[in-house]
Amino acid sequence: MAKGYWVAFYRSVSNPAALAEYAKLAGPAIQAGGGRFLARGGPAKTYEAGINERVVVIEFDSVERAIATHDSDAYKAALDILQGAVVREIRIIEGVA
Repeated sequence: MAKGYWVAFYRSVSNPAALAEYAKLAGPAIQAGGGRFLARGGPAKTYEAGINERVVVIEFDSVERAIATHDSDAYKAALDILQGAVVREIRIIEGVA
């Protein structure tokens, strides 16, 4: 079974304190779902039409586990804190088997 990857792109952060509070709940919720943080932070270098924005990459054992974690009650509680604090995009993609 191919792994699943949750990739988040942060377009802007208007409330860093809310983002920090979100992280306190989101990290444990993601880890409880089997997520492993592989990378997070600003890019070392961007190319082509790349945007200099924060990126987070999380690995799961499957796409299904990644989706289930995002849709879990524990993660939804973290999302409630994040409302209005950031503009971001999350993509869940399948790894190459």
